[in-house]
Amino acid sequence: MTPVFWTQATQELAARDEIMSGLIKRYNDITLKSRGNAFSTLARSITGQQISVKAAESVWQKVIIAIPEIAPHTIHAAEETQLRACGLSLRKISYLKDLARHFHEGILDVSRWDAMSDEVLITELIQVKGIGRWTAEMFLIFHMLRPDVLPVDDIGLQRAISQHYFASQPVDKKTIQELAKTWQPWRSVATWYLWRSLDPLPVEY
Repeated sequence: MTPVFWTQATQELAARDEIMSGLIKRYNDITLKSRGNAFSTLARSITGQQISVKAAESVWQKVIIAIPEIAPHTIHAAEETQLRACGLSLRKISYLKDLARHFHEGILDVSRWDAMSDEVLITELIQVKGIGRWTAEMFLIFHMLRPDVLPVDDIGLQRAISQHYFASQPVDKKTIQELAKTWQPWRSVATWYLWRSLDPLPVEY
């Protein structure tokens, strides 16, 4: 599912920011898309924490072979040894189990999320073990398709902004936030294009 706002966002960003205009023209073949399943998106994000994209994909493929239906009840019921055999650490298993419990018991209620502001939804998500602000922001961008999320702690975003706007000099979070004011209300879209400038493969969660 492609965001309904994508065309408007890219047109407005290109009109305001010359560098962004160049990136949008260069990477015009694909857009941000949602995988469409809240639980599996969050589970996949937890699986990929602190390991490379390639390693994360390998582990995730093993998980979906072992448990073809990724859902709260199947993860909740899965044996620890089964998950360990997929390459998951004990800590990540505990995080996935806690995520499953939050969905299974209705603590996380997907039906309420569309009405929540970004910050309120982030506050709810970070109550789950293993979900910090960065993971919650990735979820808002890649699953909820929220248009104006700026993940200032993301190393890739920091690197791309340094490279394109500050001659590869280090940048701090305050500088990023100031620069990104130009991109509002489309900071998620600007972030996505900056990620693509570092890696031509689209970032997905």
